This record gives sequence, C-alpha cells and structure tokens, in this order.
Amino acid sequence: MTAPSVEQRVRVPALGRMTPGRMLRALLPALSLSLVLIAIAWLNPRAISYFGFNLMLNLAIPIALATIAQMFVIASNELDLSIGTFVGFVGCVTATWLHDAPLLGIAVLLGGIAVYAALGALIHLRNLPSIVVTLGMSFVWSGLAILILPKPGGKAPDWLLAITGFKPPFVPLPIVAAVVIAAVVHFGLMRTSFGVVLRGSGGNPAALRRAGWSLLRIKVILFALTGLFGVLSGMMLIGITTSGDANIGNGYTLLSIAGVILGGGEFVGGRVSPIGAVIGALTLALAASPLLTFMHIPPDWQVAANGAILIIVLAARALISRKEG
Repeated sequence: MTAPSVEQRVRVPALGRMTPGRMLRALLPALSLSLVLIAIAWLNPRAISYFGFNLMLNLAIPIALATIAQMFVIASNELDLSIGTFVGFVGCVTATWLHDAPLLGIAVLLGGIAVYAALGALIHLRNLPSIVVTLGMSFVWSGLAILILPKPGGKAPDWLLAITGFKPPFVPLPIVAAVVIAAVVHFGLMRTSFGVVLRGSGGNPAALRRAGWSLLRIKVILFALTGLFGVLSGMMLIGITTSGDANIGNGYTLLSIAGVILGGGEFVGGRVSPIGAVIGALTLALAASPLLTFMHIPPDWQVAANGAILIIVLAARALISRKEG
C-alpha cells in the first residue's frame, strides 16, 4: 500500500467541479481589469500603447509585490497591517545603506525578513491577534525609516535603476514583471506539495497537524515570505522613484489587502489566488490615477474609486455565491 500524498493527507479548499457560477467567480478579477481597460481605451485611446501602459503601470510592480506579500499572511488566516510602513523602511535602507554600504544594506534587509519570521513565531506561540501585533510593528518600521532618512532623499543603486529602467521589446516591463511574479508564485503555492501545506495552515490546520507538519514552522515560513516580498516591493519602488522617503509606502497596506480580496482571496480558509492577486494589484494601479485623470476627476477621489471597484466586485461575488447556493 502506497503512502498517501500530501494533497490527500492535508486537504485545503479546492474548486471541485467547475460550475458556471464558480467559473464566473474565478473570472471576476480578470473581468474587473478588462472593464477598467475598456474605460481607459474609451476615454483616451492613445493610452492603450507601449508608452501608455508603461506610464499607467509605472508603480504596478511594487504594488503587485506588496499584494503578494499580504497574500501569504492572509493564506494563514492572518492580516498584516505593517506591510506599507515596512515597504517604506526598506525604501529608506535601499536609498541610503544599500547604495552607500551594500553589505550593511543587505544585512539590514535580511534582518527585516528575520523579524517578520519572528513575528510569525510570536503570533503562533502566544496565540496573539496578528492585527494587533502588526499594527504595533507598523509604528516600529515607521520610526526606523524616519531615523534612517529623516527627510526625502538618498539615491537608488545604479544596478537597481538599470533593472527598473529596462525596456523589453513589444511588451512593457510592468506587464512582463506582473506575468513573471504571478507565474512563479502560482506554481510555488498552487502546484507544489509544499504549497498545499502552506495553504493548509489556513484551510485545515488540524489536518496539517495530524499529518505531522509543524504549524509553527509553516507560520514562520509564511511570514518570512511576506518579509521577502515586502523587501522586493520596497526595492522596486525606490528603483522606480529613484530616491527614498519614510512615508513612501504608507498607502500600500490598504492597497495590498484590497488587491488580495479583489483577486478572489478571502480572510479565512486559506483561499488565495496569486494570479488573481496580481490582477487585482494591476486593476488598482490603473484605477488609482490614469482612469480618473482621463475622466477629469480630482486626485482626492482616487481612494474612493478603488473602494468602489472593490465593493462592486465583492457584491458580484456574493450575488454569484447566493445564486449558486
């Protein structure tokens, strides 16, 4: 008799039979992105071009990376309210120490990932609410960022500027990066046995424990992955903006949560979608500024537009679920 596979021992939420309702629910992130693109094309057809997409999606890469970072925490039924200030902290380190003293900068960034891993252990061992712990850490990251860079300035490393300034043929860099990020994380989290285990910490932790896996270890890994993608987000953000600011990532906390939910994720059950999360991040990046500019809507309404998109998608998801039930 063969031993049961990881998928058999640790059951996590799956799609099961793909009914029309479930298919429509899965396509909601892509539909929302398509509607935003159609609106932009109707308001300004010239925006649908290589240069237009490069301009509109200029900040999409760091937003997508921050959204993936948040997704790992949500996969374990937790929530990170410090990812935005952590991105700002990473940005300050990147624009100062990583540029002037690379070894020190690398050590500090690795230390940030280690702190995230320790937070995962603390939350699990002490059964603390992640919202409270990460909210407290948001003040710590913000304070450290101000200590490192009291006022906007610094400079991105030349190698980072070269990466963010690369212009591939035919397809803009933000779109290429989004596809690569979504594909790599999707394969690792959704198509591997260990990915099943990671999602199982939120979907079925009891079965995970019975299968012999350490929930503490899994929680530490998930939070470490959050820290890793937070570091990548902050570095890419500085590569795009070329200089640092302690407050540069403050809005990323809400954007990352909205991106995960817009992409089909849920706060409980380990239900997340890397591809959907990246699509959600692209949708928010497009709707945040270009669409409103073309509609001559003041920038103050940008957050309201993102909120409206999120509410509409959630309402459509609830309607589909009700009809299917």
